Amino acid sequence: MSTPSKGDKGAAPTPEELRERVEHTRDELGMTVEALAAKADVKEQAKEKAAEFKEQAADKAVVVTDRIREKTAHAARLVKDRTPDPVLDKAAHAAAQVRETATRAGHLAAERTPEPLREKAGSAVTMTKGKRAPLLAAATAVAVLLLLRRSRRRR
Repeated sequence: MSTPSKGDKGAAPTPEELRERVEHTRDELGMTVEALAAKADVKEQAKEKAAEFKEQAADKAVVVTDRIREKTAHAARLVKDRTPDPVLDKAAHAAAQVRETATRAGHLAAERTPEPLREKAGSAVTMTKGKRAPLLAAATAVAVLLLLRRSRRRR
């Protein structure tokens, strides 16, 4: 067996080299432990995944909402463009008749209704007056659809 000489590069490492190797190994071991700890932290991983899914869902919701708005606007334009003027006029006339009849019925009901009930009804009317336009628009749309169905059945 041969023993390495002092000038040989294959000689035993010096204490300084051993310290450097030990320090390097400690650094690598520390990074490995941190990586394993991160992988083992299931709660944190679940939070990260939940945040990702939440962000993706919000993005998809925005896209879907925009598509629905576009399609609704397009459908409304098509209905308006394809609805003949006489039908629109009849719908407007029907809406006016509905308003007049409702007004007459309201006056008649007010005359025959006891005072406490009228007060409660008055507060309900006050709340719905702020929403009058959407209610009238919905009633008009229903009337137009009914007239369209009726005219198509006759054809």
